[in-house]
Amino acid sequence: MAVNLLDFDLEGLAAYCESLGEKRFRAVQLYRWIHQKGESDFEKMSDLAKSLRGKLAGAAEVRGLPLISEHRSADGTIKWLFDVGGGNAVESVYIPEEDRGTLCVSSQAGCAVGCRFCNTGHQGFSRNLTSGEIVAQLWFAEHRLRAEDGERADSTNDTRVVDNVVMMGMGEPLQNYAALVPALKTMLDDHAYGLSRRRVTVSTSGMVAMIDRLREDCPVALAVSLHAPNDELRNELVPLNRKDGIAALLAACVRYLDKAPRDFVTFEYCMLEGVNDTPELARELVKLVKGRVPCKLNLIPFNPFPASGLKRSSRERVMAFAKVLQDAGIVTTIRKTRGDDIDAACGQLAGEVQDRTRAHERMVRAPVRVVRRIDRHDTPLQETKA
Repeated sequence: MAVNLLDFDLEGLAAYCESLGEKRFRAVQLYRWIHQKGESDFEKMSDLAKSLRGKLAGAAEVRGLPLISEHRSADGTIKWLFDVGGGNAVESVYIPEEDRGTLCVSSQAGCAVGCRFCNTGHQGFSRNLTSGEIVAQLWFAEHRLRAEDGERADSTNDTRVVDNVVMMGMGEPLQNYAALVPALKTMLDDHAYGLSRRRVTVSTSGMVAMIDRLREDCPVALAVSLHAPNDELRNELVPLNRKDGIAALLAACVRYLDKAPRDFVTFEYCMLEGVNDTPELARELVKLVKGRVPCKLNLIPFNPFPASGLKRSSRERVMAFAKVLQDAGIVTTIRKTRGDDIDAACGQLAGEVQDRTRAHERMVRAPVRVVRRIDRHDTPLQETKA
């Protein structure tokens, strides 16, 4: 099979061109044609030497992902389903906002972490995506949307449509580290998409060793799926927590900030009715992070799906939880749900996965063993089954 040039960051592409007997500046030209102009036809890359175009023909290609479907939400959100072969498909979501355009990108076909509230995790895991398959989601979205805006896909106009990328789609990005880093470098490179490190976010369920590696190799903005203020509850919601625990995770976050483009970590907290949404747990969360980790808390309304057995916290409980955090001086936001009418909201991405892990079977059998907690403002919580 021909080499897919989307798999290469600039250094990788330079090495490939060198193997063809070409100098580095040819790689820069090629890189710009592919990523800045969205061109896949070597014959249309007019400033490339004819001899190089001849070498590339048949040996290399710019291979995007076949589009299966596109769904558009009433709020402007767009969800694309891409075929990644073997009966697997992954989803990407574009979220237009007044001050930016955000693309949510997948890193795996499925996910092996198995968070109880995530539809992707319930679908199981098939395989990691390649660097080219990760980048192809941005490559497609940027040039598709640019063309829709009335610009030619091969325009020399440098105006970006996507200026914010979040690795929050299907999969745990840090479990696909070898493919993730070259993809991130392409997103950041000025000869490609030129995104700011502050505008590229890797969201992780908490892989401590890999957070340390990312800090050294390609520090971008970091978001951590926390969802609980103690190990007992987090072990149930995010099984990966059993390996390192919250204390080690927070320590890794503090180390990460030494080289991060932002001076805070975003902690994501999915609000689950009767599970993790009491004022008592909010106060426990304050004690956990205040004065220890510079952070922002992002409270996420749970997007229910039948297999989860979980419910979304009421607006009143979310607001009460947020007030405890805000009164303690912690920057807290409540994520606005976008694209839920097309199943494109947080935690809803499922795609099509040929599961090799029997995740759905295991997760349906196992209950969420929620510790019963009583707060003077609350009635006793009922144990939630999933």
